[in-house]
Amino acid sequence: MRRSTRTAALVAAMLASGVIAGCSSGHANLKAWIAQVEQRPGGRIEPLPEVKPYESFTYSAANLRSPFQPQGPSDTGPSAVHPNLHRPREFLERFSLDTLTMVGTIQIGDQFYGLVQTKDGLVHKVQIGNYIGQSDGRIVAITPSKISIVEIVPDGLGGYIKRPASLALAN
Repeated sequence: MRRSTRTAALVAAMLASGVIAGCSSGHANLKAWIAQVEQRPGGRIEPLPEVKPYESFTYSAANLRSPFQPQGPSDTGPSAVHPNLHRPREFLERFSLDTLTMVGTIQIGDQFYGLVQTKDGLVHKVQIGNYIGQSDGRIVAITPSKISIVEIVPDGLGGYIKRPASLALAN
């Protein structure tokens, strides 16, 4: 065991001296490069950019509405759009418009009626002025191919808006 320990110590010493010798040989190249760089003529340093004076800003819109607050309804008087909560509800207001289908029209005298079918297959006769759908939709026109409706829906800002909708004749 002593012999192998001595051999290992000898190998380690040789490696260490090789590493040290390898490090010292790199200095010559480094010193030559430094000398070459020092021989070059000095360059001109660019002047610093001109500093512009600070211009202050005066905020003059402090008395206007904040752009970060929601804007209230524009019409707040008695003519504002709103659903009539006191009128009696009609039968077809129980159904959403996407579950109703226009299946035809009939004309009695000079009056035009639309025929609307519910999901359960029953057909109902409607006329201008009837309410239909779940968003206070009122029928405003009936043609052979379409029933035009105006709904009153929330605008997301606390008020209501009128939105056109229609039921087209099913093919």
